[in-house]
Amino acid sequence: MDLSVLPVRTAGAAEHMAVDFLLLRRWPGPVAPRFRHYEWRGPAFTFGYGQKIAAVRAKLPVLDEVRLDLCRRPTGGGLVDHREDWTYALVIPRGHPLEETRATESYRIVHACIVAALQAQGVRARLATEARPEGALHPSAPHAGVCFENPELHDVIAADGRKIAGAAQKRTKQGLLFQGSIWRPAAGAAVDWERFEADWPALLAKELGGTAQPAGWPEFAEDEVEGLADQYATPEWTEAR
Repeated sequence: MDLSVLPVRTAGAAEHMAVDFLLLRRWPGPVAPRFRHYEWRGPAFTFGYGQKIAAVRAKLPVLDEVRLDLCRRPTGGGLVDHREDWTYALVIPRGHPLEETRATESYRIVHACIVAALQAQGVRARLATEARPEGALHPSAPHAGVCFENPELHDVIAADGRKIAGAAQKRTKQGLLFQGSIWRPAAGAAVDWERFEADWPALLAKELGGTAQPAGWPEFAEDEVEGLADQYATPEWTEAR
């Protein structure tokens, strides 16, 4: 089955989270795996659905004269700093073999494709074979409490042990949503990200049994994205826990 690759868009955190969830919940087009890479309008952080807002706020950096764009994700996971990352979402429809695998296996498959794309550019990336104990932080981790400090099983890590990529998953009756982040500083300054943007979806599509095919932006119902984004931007959503 081919992988539909959507155009790159720049937006705020609430809008990105709304689009990702709508791609899972209501895809207006042929049912197929769909992928998108996206950019951020300003300094942004997102955090997992089950996280406590007080704990999240305690981990945020203080930036002079800059307002952080903070949003709760529909998926799980920890706090993610998007200021220097390469962000993506992947949706696998219900009934696809990858959607039917165990969470650890789907996680491994997706991240193995990231490893292959980085290795093609000479990056000594590999999959983590075990989780790093909490508190055993790498000295180059971006910020205390942020997701990239402690690699989990099958995260992508560099030769020196730094975490390069992680993701969160959500399964519903419609399928499987990955929301993932690749920490550019850990991958290295030599990475050609335009090449990576072409290579990784191609490798992922091959793993899914097809090819990567450019797709147009989905035609959601009028005000559908805006309405959900407005909900995700409210204190009731962000501070729900």
